[in-house]
Amino acid sequence: MKKILFAVLALALTGSALAATAEPVLKVGEKAPGFTLPYATRDSIARVPLSLSSLEGQRNVVVAFYPADWSGGCTKEVCTLRDNFADLGALDAEIVAISGDYVFSHHEWAKYHNLPFRLASDHDHAVAKKYGVYNPATGHDNRTIFVVGKDGKIAYDDYHYSVADSVSFDKLKTALAKLK
Repeated sequence: MKKILFAVLALALTGSALAATAEPVLKVGEKAPGFTLPYATRDSIARVPLSLSSLEGQRNVVVAFYPADWSGGCTKEVCTLRDNFADLGALDAEIVAISGDYVFSHHEWAKYHNLPFRLASDHDHAVAKKYGVYNPATGHDNRTIFVVGKDGKIAYDDYHYSVADSVSFDKLKTALAKLK
């Protein structure tokens, strides 16, 4: 029995490692996969789902995939986006954060942290799979940032977005500044 459990654990770890080092599914310049997802804000749970196509042509869209509401790293990520919301807006960017959590969790988390942007619910991870960021070994999305330009194409990606320091966030700001 122990050998079987060890084999399953080894397979899960291998799958996780492969998911983290796999080649990006999407490349800069390609059309961003569309999506229509339920979402919540700090003020409410939206009655009408959010579609990426409804944002096209208006502003650049920062699509921020993250593993889970209420976790330490994810809280740090969204609070960095919150604390820099005005600066990102000045760079002509709109933020849509996506995880597999339900909109009810998103709403409470957004209220608790006073998040001024939409949190979309991709509970079955269908959108994360289209973007190549779903990790089946963990059952969560990998922390990944995309910028979808006004033309609907991927303008920037960071498949290894990190909250350990400000390096990844600074790269995101630089990419947005180039699009302005």
